[in-house]
Amino acid sequence: MTEGSSFGPKVGPIRYWIGKLWLKAFGWQTVGEVPPIDKAVFVANPHTTGWDLPFTLAVAWSLRMNVSWAGKSSLFRGPLKYFFRALGGVSIERSKRASQVDSIAEAITREDRVFLVIAPAGTRKRRDHWKSGFYHIARKANVPMLLAFMDYSRKRGGLGPAFTPTGDIRADMNRIRAFYDGVEGKYPNNASIIRLREEDDAVAPMQLAEAAE
Repeated sequence: MTEGSSFGPKVGPIRYWIGKLWLKAFGWQTVGEVPPIDKAVFVANPHTTGWDLPFTLAVAWSLRMNVSWAGKSSLFRGPLKYFFRALGGVSIERSKRASQVDSIAEAITREDRVFLVIAPAGTRKRRDHWKSGFYHIARKANVPMLLAFMDYSRKRGGLGPAFTPTGDIRADMNRIRAFYDGVEGKYPNNASIIRLREEDDAVAPMQLAEAAE
């Protein structure tokens, strides 16, 4: 395991030790290595509890990674908005998904170093699909997706592979599903199914063609 590298945005010593002490207090371990990249969409899964954010930040900080994270706009109202922004939060307006994807991708392109954390489930409740914004942001910005996890059953959090989306959504999602197989959130029954609606849309024309034969 590597506790940092010369790549990507870095945190200072205060946040590094906060992350280390947080994980030690809860008996957690970090797994994986920081890849040799300066930019990535940091895929955070599973997302079943509000505890996911502090644990994600603790893991990232203990690896000396300074991450930004995308959160629903309701988190950034009132006095708490300053607290969440100080922790790297970026407000996402879900009703403007298409424009948000473009603007976030452009922002990533302008930065020299950035790790943007996105929880594709989009909610702590079980859903039949992930939100696909993370995939399209990585594709438009031409940056890798860095697979990260919080496994509450083993008290482990960390990093998996980083790979650039190919445009073959089903193949890319199969790779993502294989990585997260067996990883459990704090409330496993709330875990969303790892599937994009675009995968269903891609299947429909094939089924129609087969039925016409």
